[in-house]
Amino acid sequence: MDLAFSAEDLKFRDEVRDWIAKNFDAETKTMQAQSKNGYLDKETMVRWQKKLYERGWVAPDWPVEHGGPGFTPTQRYIFNMEMSAAGTPTLSPMGLKMVAPVIMKFGTDEQKAQHLPAILKSDVWWCQGYSEPGSGSDLASLQMKAERDGDHYVFNGSKIWTTHAQWADWIFCLVRTSTEKNRQDGISFVLARMDTPGITVQALPTLDGPMKHQQEVNQVFFDNVRVPVSNRIGEEGKGWTYAKYLLEFERGNAYAPGLKNALAKARRLAQYEGVADDPDLARKFAELEIQVAALDATEMRIFSSLSSGKSVGAASSMLKCAGSEAQQAISELALEAIGLYAQPFVEDTWAEIKGRSNEPRPGPEYAAPIAPSYFNYRKTSIYAGSNEVQRNIMAKMVLGL
Repeated sequence: MDLAFSAEDLKFRDEVRDWIAKNFDAETKTMQAQSKNGYLDKETMVRWQKKLYERGWVAPDWPVEHGGPGFTPTQRYIFNMEMSAAGTPTLSPMGLKMVAPVIMKFGTDEQKAQHLPAILKSDVWWCQGYSEPGSGSDLASLQMKAERDGDHYVFNGSKIWTTHAQWADWIFCLVRTSTEKNRQDGISFVLARMDTPGITVQALPTLDGPMKHQQEVNQVFFDNVRVPVSNRIGEEGKGWTYAKYLLEFERGNAYAPGLKNALAKARRLAQYEGVADDPDLARKFAELEIQVAALDATEMRIFSSLSSGKSVGAASSMLKCAGSEAQQAISELALEAIGLYAQPFVEDTWAEIKGRSNEPRPGPEYAAPIAPSYFNYRKTSIYAGSNEVQRNIMAKMVLGL
């Protein structure tokens, strides 16, 4: 693998930088710097994603035939790195990076025509219905029923930890369409409109605060919800296969660009507070820089192999473990760097920027999101399958244990 950028690659890098400079407006930049979880309000995120869509860059991983930009692996790496370095808003992954690949591979032509253009334009917002109370890492134990009634399924049950369900137009769900000895064989993958009668969304408070204006996760209840059978992706009872395919994309994203940016931000915090030369803190920074550099090289190697048609496979579990644990370590290091400024806990870190709060903020502006981010990142080693489960997958698929 040649790590040197060509003249053409450097030209592309400059093009991306120039576009960011012209389109990443001051208000969005200020809000993003204060975000504790990478997300903003829906209006701002949609506006940013539509800018990327107009440039043709909103879905760098999509194939050209579905509206992707046709990036080479090197261009994808450069694009992700420049976006992360500039601190641009996190794109909502539920449509673009999760359900869209499943629809592309397993959906009908009608489903592709209905959903993919709307996802690409950010005209439709999606959420994920996987986990349930009692069925998280052991997802095959899910119990939410989808009973056949003519041309419809009738959903009863609930989904939990549903990110941005309060904003979603559609949800993609794993549901139990039959009871089989092998639990995985009774699961189907079905799409449902969130405005269907019988669906209720209830906000869930998290460790980073009640989030009056920055609500992230929810529980979604389904009470005799009628969903057309035509909304099912692929075959009935094959949902587990489609879910595993989706999870390769959820777990196998590139972590290194974001980690580099987060580590650089933590270093700046240490400099602001005059503790950058503390020997213990300097050692921790050096150790994390080595980890991130190693992950960066690994990601480039893995994603380069995708251009030859290979699947991410079990490597997605490795990336998820290494990336999520580095995220947690960096958020902890940032918390350590700002010291006592972490104690005045700010729940809605960018609320006043949108004119939603008149309360004075204790401490410097840069300190406000650090403690909430630390608490928010406690979840990263749990979601998308806990890291313990990921290690079991690697042991089975790679080591044959």
